[in-house]
Amino acid sequence: MKTKLLGRTGVTVSELCFGTMSFGGDADEATSAAMYKAVRDAGINFFDTANEYSKGKSEEILGRLMKGERDDLVIATKVFNAIRPDVNARGGSRRHIVHAVELCLKRLQTDRIDVLFMHRYDPLTPIEETMRALEDLTRAGKIIYSAVSNWSAWQVQRAVDIQECNRWSRLQVIQPMYNLVKRQAEVELLPMAEANGIGVIPYSPAAAGLLSGKYLGQATGRLKTNKMYEARYGDAWMFQVAEEYVAFCKERGLHPVSTAIAWVGAHPAITAPIIGARNTDQLKDSLAAVDVKMTPDLRAEIADLSRTPPPATDRTEELKVPRG
Repeated sequence: MKTKLLGRTGVTVSELCFGTMSFGGDADEATSAAMYKAVRDAGINFFDTANEYSKGKSEEILGRLMKGERDDLVIATKVFNAIRPDVNARGGSRRHIVHAVELCLKRLQTDRIDVLFMHRYDPLTPIEETMRALEDLTRAGKIIYSAVSNWSAWQVQRAVDIQECNRWSRLQVIQPMYNLVKRQAEVELLPMAEANGIGVIPYSPAAAGLLSGKYLGQATGRLKTNKMYEARYGDAWMFQVAEEYVAFCKERGLHPVSTAIAWVGAHPAITAPIIGARNTDQLKDSLAAVDVKMTPDLRAEIADLSRTPPPATDRTEELKVPRG
C-alpha cells in the first residue's frame, strides 16, 4: 500500500481510504471487525464514516475497533443530516455542528476528529456561519481539518475565500462522487481542488457495484430496489457503459472492481478513493486495486468507454480542436 499527502496538511494517508458505511448495517460487529483487521493488515490508515451511518452505530463500532491504535489512524467523519427527529438537529448552523461534533466524539471514543466533513451544502445557512463554526472547533482542538462533501466547486471556492479573508484554517479535503459513469467532478471540482492544493477522497468508485457487472441483465439488486441508487445509476446509457467496460476488463484479464477503483485513483487530483464492502470476500477485490497497473494509456482507453462531460464553458469544440 502506497501513501500520499493529504492536501496541504502534511499528513500522510494510505492510497485507499476505507469507508465504514456498512458497519452496524449490512455488516454486524463481527463482520465489521474482520474487515477492519483486513484493511489494517493491507496497510490502510485512513477511515471514513459519518454520524448518520446506521444512526451512529458505524461510529460506535469504529470507535471500539480503533482502541489502542487511535494515534496511528486518520479518522474522518461527517455531520449535517438528521439522526433524530428534532427540526434543528440537521444542517450547517453553528448550533447543530457543535452539538453533532460532541456526539461524534463520544461515539468514536476520541478527543479529536482528524477530518470533519460537512456532509452536504446547506442553502439555508450562510457559508460564513458554517465556516466560523468549523474554525471555532478547530481552535478548540476538537477537529483538526475541516472538509466538505457533495459541495459544488463554487461553494467550495467561496468557503476557501471566506476562510482566507478571515485568516481562518482552510478546507483541506473534499469528498465528491466520482466514477466512470459519474464524471462531473472532472469539469470544475477536480481542477479547483488541484489549484487550491485540496485533497480529494471520492466515494462510489465502482458506481455502487454497477461497474462490477453483477447487476447487468438483472431486475433485482439495490440498483433496482434502492430508490437513491436507482435515481443515481438508473439511466440506460450507464448500464451500456458498464456492459462495455466489463467486457473490456474481461478481454484484458482485469477485475472490473479493482480496475474501476484504480481508474479513479489514477486521476492526478485524487488522494485516495473510498472503498467499502459488506464482508471480507467482497473487500478483497477492492483492496486489489493497488495492484492494477493503471497506465495513462489504459486510463484513456477506459475513459473512452464513457461520456466525457462538457467543459464548464460548454464550448465542446475546444475538446476536439487543438489550440494553435
